[in-house]
Amino acid sequence: MKEVVVTGGLGFIGSNFIEAALERGWKVINIDKKTYASNDIDFGKHPNYTLIVEDISKIKTLPPCDLIINFAAETHVDNSITESISFVNTNIYGVHNLLNIILRQIQENLIHSWRYKTPVFLQISTDEVFGDIEDGFFNVSDPLKPSNPYSATKAAAEMLVMAWGRTYNIPYFITRTTNNYGPRQHEEKLIPRTISSILKGEKVPVHGSGSHIRNWIHVKDNVEAIMTVIEKGEPGNIYHIASEEEFNVVEIVKKIAKAMGKEFDDIAEFTADRSGADVRYALNTDKIKGLGWRAKKKFDTSINESIEYWKTKLYSNGK
Repeated sequence: MKEVVVTGGLGFIGSNFIEAALERGWKVINIDKKTYASNDIDFGKHPNYTLIVEDISKIKTLPPCDLIINFAAETHVDNSITESISFVNTNIYGVHNLLNIILRQIQENLIHSWRYKTPVFLQISTDEVFGDIEDGFFNVSDPLKPSNPYSATKAAAEMLVMAWGRTYNIPYFITRTTNNYGPRQHEEKLIPRTISSILKGEKVPVHGSGSHIRNWIHVKDNVEAIMTVIEKGEPGNIYHIASEEEFNVVEIVKKIAKAMGKEFDDIAEFTADRSGADVRYALNTDKIKGLGWRAKKKFDTSINESIEYWKTKLYSNGK
């Protein structure tokens, strides 16, 4: 049985990962400070699941484990532009703290009293660390050039992980993933915001011309990719996770409107563009495909999962 520590496991991607880990029979300890973006989920009070309510930038020790997976992060780009300190605290200081706890416990020989080796640290990162690319795809070794405070803090976190790996021999993985979608995603993101706005009879705000292109991957496919890295990857490596589906913002909103029986022109409202908005993100996924992983879900056939989720969520809250 694998014993894993997950940080930010009440969030969108982290909670989906915990479900998959428990289904595999793993023991999971979830460290989450319960922010506004956390989901109210107890995983069926599973006997292999434990929740610790704590901030990763302030926690003092880590439980014995085989693997530490850091999903904890401030992620909303708009929020980072107006107020960046919380992003620095969680995305940089939080990662620094986790790495230093691992290092200290190694130096104090605490890990050697466990039945475990030094745990592998898996940092969940983003395609946004590269900035944008109009044509082609970013390779894992390409230089990082973040465009906004959020992506800058994620890039800094990657550098810390790689430095602690080289200097202190802490084994690690880094995964960079494109735009996720699926049930439990917070309403501040494009897809749930579009769905909830339509359900509430409100206009859907579209930044700028809506021409910015993103790669879209279902959260379940992302989780399976992360599992593939854990089970088949080689520590000390970075893996890119993406699907084959690229759509711009207008195309996404039109697809959702069509699935909900609406016309784009009736529900969309163009607004000022985001400062420093990236034109396109795209990742080369040859490396993870070499481990046997492929994205399986298609946007057009899986978006109804998110629509039904938001119908249930909004109606159950009396909205």
